[in-house]
Amino acid sequence: MEIFNNLANLPPAVLGGAVSIGNFDGVHLGHARIIGRLTAWARQIHGAAVVFTFDPHPVRLLRPSEAPPPLTWTDRKAELLGRLGVDAVIAYPTDLALLQLEPAAFFQQIVCQRLAARAVVEGPNFHFGRNRAGTIERLASLAAEAEVQLEVVQPVEVDGQPVSSSRVRQHLAAGDVDRVRALLTQPYRLRGMVTHGAARGAKIGFPTANLEAIDTLLPGDGVYAGVGRAGTCWPAAINVGPNPTFGETARKVEVHLIGCEATLYGQPLELDFLSRIRDIQPFASVEDLQRQLSADVQRVQELVKRLAGSEP
Repeated sequence: MEIFNNLANLPPAVLGGAVSIGNFDGVHLGHARIIGRLTAWARQIHGAAVVFTFDPHPVRLLRPSEAPPPLTWTDRKAELLGRLGVDAVIAYPTDLALLQLEPAAFFQQIVCQRLAARAVVEGPNFHFGRNRAGTIERLASLAAEAEVQLEVVQPVEVDGQPVSSSRVRQHLAAGDVDRVRALLTQPYRLRGMVTHGAARGAKIGFPTANLEAIDTLLPGDGVYAGVGRAGTCWPAAINVGPNPTFGETARKVEVHLIGCEATLYGQPLELDFLSRIRDIQPFASVEDLQRQLSADVQRVQELVKRLAGSEP
């Protein structure tokens, strides 16, 4: 899988294939269904399966105050799409010139001229062009005129409701990472830089890595079982929220990497969230906190073994 940041000088192998356009934030089960049909079309027409996405999300330019926090960064999104069989991801640097294109101009310039697409695969709620004026019906008309094949893929439903990025955000904000895991193609992952904290964890036998510069949506407050990734992998007890036992009210991310003896200060760390194990709560004594942390570690190890398998 290759990732491109512009439309200039695309290799011939990327042109003339099947294309899907969208944000694909989170890469959930609905996206996976679209990609499944995209790759099928690519095989049928002997071309590449190409995703055209936007970096950043158009709303960040048009209505910054309304921009939803992203679920994935660009490289992670491309990695997830590649796992589903996508050959190339074009993460187009979103600008006002692109967003001001009328639907017909967008279709002609991007889909036909730059990508030479022979097939397009989208969901029924797809919109494109200036002010999102292009509907799926308009796309069907333009595709027919250009003799481009179009397939409209119906949403995936889980528990009777369509899977969407906004639904993933709602469950994530509520801390329900178990349900989030059921909606995504891979467990929810965030990244940040390890910084120095108060070092209280090390003094009581549970050293933690403090994570800052996080650029995606944080789960709701709670203690989670997950996997930490920094070159190698460790089961991780993840605390999102304040530390009321020590009178702290600031919201932060602290991670105890089980079995990790490396010094990670100043290094990037990625966290996969597998399951929520309890609420944030104050403890009457350090001894009570230590007993709870011991129980947390045991629970995390059990969950990581069961949910992440042998990797973790």
